[in-house]
Amino acid sequence: MTLWPRAVLHVDMDAFFASVEQLDRPELRGQPVIVGGSPESRGVVCAASYEARKFGVRSAMPTATARRLCPRGVFLPVRMDRYLELSERIFEILGRFTPDLEPVSCDEAFLEVTGCQRLIGEPPAIARQIKDAIRADTGLTASVGVAPSRFVAKIASDLGKPDGLTVIPAAEVRDRLAPLPVERLWGVGKATGEILRRLGISTVGQLRGWPRDVLIGRIGATGAALQELAEGRDDSQVVPEEKEKSISRENTFAQDVLNPAELERELLVLADDVAIRARRRGLRGRTVQIRVRYDDFSSITRRVTLPAPTCTARDLFDAGRRLLRERTDAGVRPVRLVGIGLSGFADDGGQAVLFGATGADRPERAEKLERAADRIREKLGKDAIGRGSQIE
Repeated sequence: MTLWPRAVLHVDMDAFFASVEQLDRPELRGQPVIVGGSPESRGVVCAASYEARKFGVRSAMPTATARRLCPRGVFLPVRMDRYLELSERIFEILGRFTPDLEPVSCDEAFLEVTGCQRLIGEPPAIARQIKDAIRADTGLTASVGVAPSRFVAKIASDLGKPDGLTVIPAAEVRDRLAPLPVERLWGVGKATGEILRRLGISTVGQLRGWPRDVLIGRIGATGAALQELAEGRDDSQVVPEEKEKSISRENTFAQDVLNPAELERELLVLADDVAIRARRRGLRGRTVQIRVRYDDFSSITRRVTLPAPTCTARDLFDAGRRLLRERTDAGVRPVRLVGIGLSGFADDGGQAVLFGATGADRPERAEKLERAADRIREKLGKDAIGRGSQIE
């Protein structure tokens, strides 16, 4: 066995939402499936099957545009409960191979497998086992990249889609990166990419040859960091799930909303979802943040730190509602998007009690009630129990 000094896997499900729809409805296999908001509203594409991508349909594209590009596409609404159900099964599979598992989203993760090699095999073999286990358990395909760093592993998984397994050993990193577009480097967005291309830099290999001081002069300290990535040097660590920094949810309305009560109802729904996800992961946080995007597309974020960590929707919503009422123009300016998040997670996962809380207002009582509701949802489905204020 040849041991890698460091081995990182990037696991990325193939067109996840669209693939789940094709899994649940076999008659859609081979058809262009587009999951997202309604084409008749201001919805956006959340996922597109590979058949739809051939028409130029991409994630984050307005669904109205997607319909023009692919008029015969099958447009379906988002079924987040179903996607999260399969996501949990996938992450349970990944957790069998290493505890060093960093979720990026519900369908993507990094795994540090350096210390697992003597136990379960060389990194490419581990990747194959993961792919086989996901397919056998869920019927879905994943693309996996194997490399000596997070950055190169991400590049590798993208190179092999769909249903790929791409291995880039340390000795091949520079050669495999050289011909790639410079936009593949982390940190190269539209503006930076345009600056680099004006300099005549279009590939990763070309970026390596430029004097570092010239790059720094044009794009600042980012220039030095980009050259490090271009050489394949990335020391960033895989951060396990229990060290996750934040959990958030947001929603873009089909029509701009001016009514404060409607905004608060949506905020409660989002807070409930964030709280459920936090409890599933054994997390409690002290910082509540809301995000508001107005009708002119300007966005603001507002946050508050609570006196004690929490994982209840009631605490999240109370804090978010105060921020919405006191520190935004909601109700005065039309709102296009609202979101809420929880961060500042307690290191020990312990439960602190707010000073002065008694009786029905005790935080631990609220958490017990919400955990009881979680168990009912797990047994009977998400819609089995809810808040009266969410009925509308």
